[in-house]
Amino acid sequence: MVEIKDKKEKKETPRPVIAVGDGAAIPSKEDVGLFTAWRFSFIGAIAIVAYLVIFSPDPYWRILKFLPDGILVTFQVTTASIVLDLIIGLFTGLGRISKNRILSGIASLYVEIIRGIPLLVQLFYIYFALGRIINVPAMASAIIAMAVCYGAYMGEIFRAGIESVSSGQMEAARSLGMTSSQAMRHVILPQAIKTILPPIGNEFVALLKDSSLVSILAVSDLLRRGREFAAESFNYFETYTMVALVYLIITLFLSKLISIMEDRVGANR
Repeated sequence: MVEIKDKKEKKETPRPVIAVGDGAAIPSKEDVGLFTAWRFSFIGAIAIVAYLVIFSPDPYWRILKFLPDGILVTFQVTTASIVLDLIIGLFTGLGRISKNRILSGIASLYVEIIRGIPLLVQLFYIYFALGRIINVPAMASAIIAMAVCYGAYMGEIFRAGIESVSSGQMEAARSLGMTSSQAMRHVILPQAIKTILPPIGNEFVALLKDSSLVSILAVSDLLRRGREFAAESFNYFETYTMVALVYLIITLFLSKLISIMEDRVGANR
């Protein structure tokens, strides 16, 4: 990473923190209440699962053994979607700050349209509506819909991260003979990454939770597997209790990883 010291900046201003998205609340030791609530929730969820499995193995142990395939599919959908999100978000963010009115207009139009349509509607549209024109498998439809939807939000994260870098950095890079694209690639983006890493992690958690919607497309994710077990056994209360607890444990675990990442990124600034 190249970070150019701008002589025009008399004092170094703290890098702003971006709070974008609908992800999980990130536990922090500075927020004693939230940190305590996270510990009680995480330990409590694991304790409840253990209690149910040990003292009531039928049906809870059978349910838990039925869910791993769905958990794997949930992570596959989420991971593939987040990778596409990053690509779409990067180009959207660059388009939003572009001086080219056409590129900026296209990127802004994409953000406004996609953010104005619920994810569930986009899932139906890509799988069922576009399915009449081109046959897209359920798994691919789910990944595309989630990537397109969250790409709009990711674009705003990239835009905010790039704009958080002092404009003097670009001017100083250009004064050294770099082109705008070189300055963006070698100077601006590496510095912006430090700012946008935490909100990207937050979006990952939000995307994982919203991945439960793909079950309507017959994708065998965690929720779909739960629905299948409940339909076979008629243990609806027990099944959805276990599914909710598994989602809670995964989400809380990931939110803690993001908190650790935020601390490390903040220490390196």
